[in-house]
Amino acid sequence: MLDPDRGLSLTIARVVQRLQGSSLHSQLERQARVSLHKPEIKLESLKEDIKDFLKTSGWEKKLQNAVYSELNMFPFPCHPAAPPEHIKEPLAYMRKAQGSWEKRILKSLNSMCTELNIPLAQKRPVNEQKELLNKWNEMGTDEPDLSLFRPVYAPKDFLEVLMNLRNPNYENGEQPSFRNHLGLIQVPLKVKDIPELKEDFSELGLNIGQLGIDDSAQVPPELFENEHVRVGQKVLAEQDSAAAQQYVRQGCPTALRADLWALILNISNQPEDILYYEQLKSNVIQHDLLVDSLIYKDVKLTASNDDYYFVFEDYLYQVLLCFSRDTSVLEHFTYSSATPPKSYIRVAPLCFLYHEPSKLYQIFREMYVRFFFRLHSISSHPSGIVSLCLLFETLLQTHLPQLFYHLREIGAQPLRISFKWMVRAFSGYLATDQLLLLWDRILGYNSLEILAVLAAAVFAFRAVNLMEVTSLAAAEAVLADLSTLKVMPLLQIFLFATVT
Repeated sequence: MLDPDRGLSLTIARVVQRLQGSSLHSQLERQARVSLHKPEIKLESLKEDIKDFLKTSGWEKKLQNAVYSELNMFPFPCHPAAPPEHIKEPLAYMRKAQGSWEKRILKSLNSMCTELNIPLAQKRPVNEQKELLNKWNEMGTDEPDLSLFRPVYAPKDFLEVLMNLRNPNYENGEQPSFRNHLGLIQVPLKVKDIPELKEDFSELGLNIGQLGIDDSAQVPPELFENEHVRVGQKVLAEQDSAAAQQYVRQGCPTALRADLWALILNISNQPEDILYYEQLKSNVIQHDLLVDSLIYKDVKLTASNDDYYFVFEDYLYQVLLCFSRDTSVLEHFTYSSATPPKSYIRVAPLCFLYHEPSKLYQIFREMYVRFFFRLHSISSHPSGIVSLCLLFETLLQTHLPQLFYHLREIGAQPLRISFKWMVRAFSGYLATDQLLLLWDRILGYNSLEILAVLAAAVFAFRAVNLMEVTSLAAAEAVLADLSTLKVMPLLQIFLFATVT
């Protein structure tokens, strides 16, 4: 066990080390040197005067936001003697399972290369480079023949892998409490119950104003919304990341969402960020990767056919193609059980908020390395997909046992239906306004657990109809369309009106 004081010292040292290599550090040094020429800076009180200058000029707030961002993003330090792989994932059987899954994906990619006789990467001919550069903002008009390219895996393939996970320590004598779990996930991880979730998500309580609730008995919606907008504008004026994160727990006003999310994620779209994006774009222009064709196919099969997202097709190509070249993402894998990422279409909803490609790119990258990577890698993290699946099943089995057993008996295990919602963070299933309200809370609570709670709440909402079905296909039909659902009432009722 790591001593609390020792843990704090390690955390401070890690944050300092990371910030020393950042552009913010060089900017702070530059500003401190500039301040030396100001008349109010006295030699006898140099240290305090420079501190005051950085505070009044707004640089102290930028430093606080950077520190807060680091603390939100990275795990608490392990014991100094712990091996590096424990930082990635403390449980050996989880590390082994993730390694096997990655080998399977790599084998699939290599087989595709062999079958199609194409390399994983190659330099584009000059004429192709010019052509791509000219149509950069209208890549959606391209119709390449992608019939020979197949998806690397489907959600159901990943679910099968998670269903087969076992902790070897419990093979011959499982924990008594875990033996009663009748779901598909059979690993003994600690997940929260309703009282713990109520405490964690207390701001979602029935007596607290929320954006996304049309008929609160406590506060008239228009009165709450007007006051909430006023407070949101004040939070933005203060430029305080921690305050912004607390604020969005009650939802973001549409007009303020883009700026509030950027503040929480500590993204300011500086000139060097725009330049970095342009460098990534240049890499896309110059080199053709196998994954480019997979991204094209992914977008064509999903966003191009989506009533909400088809208009953003060009943005999606730009962001995902650049993301596949971004080596800065690699450092994040020091703290993840996974190795470098595959492409996912969850960038699409962000297109509603950000219209500058460089800022859209930064927001997506930050959302990915903070949250979304956990939805397709195997780990024991509370926001990891394994824990979310277990939390979902536990909530249903505990609070809707009759429904859970009925669906299980007819061969319609609930997780087989809800898995695709969670692994995609409900993107493509909810109406966009509802999806953004849900993601407000992901950012506000710095957790993906709300995905599992919402999935359970959807089953609770459709419980009467589900009790009448007699097959998996019929259950899927009942839950086929989530586009009319209102997220916040579902969450509130499930969390705060459920008898525990």
